[in-house]
Amino acid sequence: MTKSPASPKSDDELLFLPLGGSGEIGMNLNLYGYGPEDARQWIVVDLGVTFGDERTPGVDLIMPDPAFIEDRREELLGIVLTHAHEDHIGAVAHLWPRLRCPVYATPFTAAMVRGKLIEAGLEGEVPMHIIPLGHRFDLGPFDIELVTLTHSILEPNALAIRTPLGLVMHTGDWKIDPDPVLGDDIDIVRLTEIGDEGVRAIVCDSTNVFTPGTAGSEADVAASLIELIRPMEGRVAVTTFASNVARLDSIARAAAACDRHAVLVGRSMHRVVAAARDAGYLNDLPPFVSENDAGYLPREKVLFICTGSQGEPRAALARIAEDGHPNIVLGKGDCVVFSSRVIPGNETSIFDLQNTLALRGIRVITEKDHFVHVSGHPCRDELARMYQWIRPEISVPVHGEARHLAEHAALARELQVPQQVVIRNGLMVRLAPGPAEIVDEAPSGRIYLDGEVLIESDEGAVQERRRLAFAGSVFVSVVLDGKGQLRGDPQVRLMGLPEEDGNGTDFEDIALDAIDTALDRLPAKRRGDDDTVAEFLRRAVRGALRREWGKKPQVAVVVTRI
Repeated sequence: MTKSPASPKSDDELLFLPLGGSGEIGMNLNLYGYGPEDARQWIVVDLGVTFGDERTPGVDLIMPDPAFIEDRREELLGIVLTHAHEDHIGAVAHLWPRLRCPVYATPFTAAMVRGKLIEAGLEGEVPMHIIPLGHRFDLGPFDIELVTLTHSILEPNALAIRTPLGLVMHTGDWKIDPDPVLGDDIDIVRLTEIGDEGVRAIVCDSTNVFTPGTAGSEADVAASLIELIRPMEGRVAVTTFASNVARLDSIARAAAACDRHAVLVGRSMHRVVAAARDAGYLNDLPPFVSENDAGYLPREKVLFICTGSQGEPRAALARIAEDGHPNIVLGKGDCVVFSSRVIPGNETSIFDLQNTLALRGIRVITEKDHFVHVSGHPCRDELARMYQWIRPEISVPVHGEARHLAEHAALARELQVPQQVVIRNGLMVRLAPGPAEIVDEAPSGRIYLDGEVLIESDEGAVQERRRLAFAGSVFVSVVLDGKGQLRGDPQVRLMGLPEEDGNGTDFEDIALDAIDTALDRLPAKRRGDDDTVAEFLRRAVRGALRREWGKKPQVAVVVTRI
């Protein structure tokens, strides 16, 4: 039983504060606060990651900085997860030790998080509460109801968050899929009832706000895959997002319909299938053939379901394309189907992978060639329907870049929503009482997973790597005696620089000349301090190379005394 809503006190406020996922797509971390300023309680909705790219060399994962809520950990009631995509759950295992609160999730999402907690050695520490679909539970002043939606993953939920100052509908990621293949249909009846109850604000997905119409149904993709695969000869590989369990189901059933045996290839595929079965899904599929046994099947009898749709270099498909997979081989006359979209930022890696396949005589089919993918996010017609069901007083667009949020607010205005608030990470919005307004700005930023170490984004290591990638580095070693006189020849090592300038002069000689000239100019009384000598030489070498090359490499100088 849920408690009856309490009456608000005169100084109570209902606040929304995104620390990730607003002004960007991915890396979601949302906070809801309730109460007076000196006794406010908070919940976290989602705790996700995004992935490193060429701007963050050496960084695998990027996550929101939770410093604001970490400082208020005693008032944090719990983390509530809307669904199991990495940009919503991927930071839980990394950041939970800073928050140390209960986690609430539906069965499939909990199974996915549990695997991450096991890897991190945290399974026995994290209080994990499994909430059945459609259920309702209390966290302090927050009365939270899970409302079933459809998306490109199992068990996506909106959160109807009731407080004494009003109800907020937090949609998470969603779409309207009339035939989702796996899982329940979107609960239109309940969404309409919640709209009838009266909704103060909707905090809503903006990803596809520029796309007219609707996203399409997984069932239509399933039928199209059978049509595509049936006439194919040779081996077939289909790559998709491992988290899209409905798509995995459709691909496996398409294989069976085309008299092929499905083979899971890639660690993520096995992990997601195990989590789905743990939550009660996929148990009626034909058995998968192991990678080891797949080689004994005739070419026309096998279908590989592979990780690597985004061109990830360590994923299964990249290894297959380079002929470096221990068990799976594709060659001339075989086909690879990309049942996925190109995530912005991944274009180069995906196209490189597709070209590698094509050069080996492997046919490549993408969503531009055949109907093999639908989005998991709402297009404009679907957004309009959600607003018709919910009828909020306030629209707060999230899960989008700045242009998405602005367009979403414009659409809400067209749909007669009385107020729209366009925000970005770190802006605190008071949703009630009174008109919605931005009332404060909280610290927000990013944390990098650098190998196995979490570092602040403003630490110098990653910035230094970027500079090294652009202009290389120079290491200088000089030996001085007690009077500051040079003993022996300076040693110079260049990394990432051309050997010669435009006139054919070695860059190493340019650096050595700069060292000699600088030492001649440095007064004897300043040669006694190693730091002074090192900095003087560093500036001289860098300046000389810049004049001849046009770039400023990183220069490090070591001074040794004898």
